[in-house]
Amino acid sequence: MTQASPAPHLPGHACQVLPADAIFVVSGVNLDDGLLGPDAVCPGDIYALDETQPALRLVVLRADGGQRVGAGSEVGREGDLLRFEARYAMMTADGDQVEIVLIALPDGSRVALPLSPMSAAIEYTLLKIDDAPQDTGLADLLCVSFARGTMITLASGQQRAIETLQAGDKVLTRDHGGQPIRWVGSTTLRAVGAFAPVVIAAGTLGNSGDLIVSQHHRMFLYQRERKPGLATSELLVQAKHLVDNKNIFIREGGFVDFFSLVFDRHEIIYAEGVPAESLMVNDATVNRLPTELSEDVKARFPGLSQNQHFGTEAGRQFLDAIGPAALFKTPAKPMVDRQR
Repeated sequence: MTQASPAPHLPGHACQVLPADAIFVVSGVNLDDGLLGPDAVCPGDIYALDETQPALRLVVLRADGGQRVGAGSEVGREGDLLRFEARYAMMTADGDQVEIVLIALPDGSRVALPLSPMSAAIEYTLLKIDDAPQDTGLADLLCVSFARGTMITLASGQQRAIETLQAGDKVLTRDHGGQPIRWVGSTTLRAVGAFAPVVIAAGTLGNSGDLIVSQHHRMFLYQRERKPGLATSELLVQAKHLVDNKNIFIREGGFVDFFSLVFDRHEIIYAEGVPAESLMVNDATVNRLPTELSEDVKARFPGLSQNQHFGTEAGRQFLDAIGPAALFKTPAKPMVDRQR
C-alpha cells in the first residue's frame, strides 16, 4: 500500500450525519418511530426523511483503540467513543438503494450516516440489516477508486494496469492532454455493502474490458443533445446509479484492491477506454478517504484544493427518465478474462 507514516496527532474526518429520528417510519410495524437499533427495526417498514431536521457535522478520529468524536463536531462531546450499531440497506420505489450506518454515542443518542444522498420526497423500504463496520474507518465507506487491473490510457496511447503506475507517469486526460500523476494511493477493503465494487461489463459503455470501480466513482457521459434541466451536455454519474443488474452490477464477496490517482486538476481520464474522473482533492473528498490515504494526500499536497470538472452531476432519477438507451450505446459483450 502507498501510505504515509502515522502522525502523532491525526486530524479528524468530517462528515454530515442526521439525528436518527430524522429518518422515520411512515408505514409499517414501527409507525412514526425514528431509525432504531438492529434489534428493534423491522424489514419491510417504509421510511421517509424529515427535511426540517438539519444535517450535523460529525468529526471522527481514531484514538485509544477506537473511533471517537473529534474537535469541532456538532455531535457528542470531544473524545466520546462512537459505536457503529448497524448498516441498513434501503430501496426506493424505482430500485435505487441507499445504505445507512447507525452510530451510537455514550449518552444514548444515535445519528445516521447515509452513504448516498436522500430526498424528503422519496420513501425508502428497509430491506436488510448488516453488522456495522466496526474495524473500518468511517471514511472508507466513501472511497472513489478503480479496482486492481484497470487499464489506464497513457499520454503515449499505451494502456497500463493502474497498479503499475507511479507518480510522474503521464496519463491522457480529456481536457488537458498528457498530465503527470501527482500521487497514487491504494487500499484493500472487504467487498461487501458499500465497499462492493460496481462491474461494468465489457462493451456496455464502449469499454474494452470489464471496468470495475467503487460505487461512488463517477463516469463521464457525453450527451449529443443537452437534456432539459441540465447545465451541460457532459454528465458525471456515480457508477452505482448505472446498475441495471444485467450489464452493470454490484459484485459482493472477498476483498477488493482499490487505487486512486491524483493530478494537478480534477481530470477526466480513460479507464478501459471509458472516460472517468480522477480523485478530486479538496476537504470534502479527501476527508472521505481511508485514514492512511487521506493523511498521505494532505502531507503531499498541503493547501491543494481542486474544483470539480465542469460536467453536470446526474442522479438516478434523471437517468431513469432518459432511459438506458441514451447511455448504453454499444451492446454488452460477453465477459472474458484478460492478462494484465
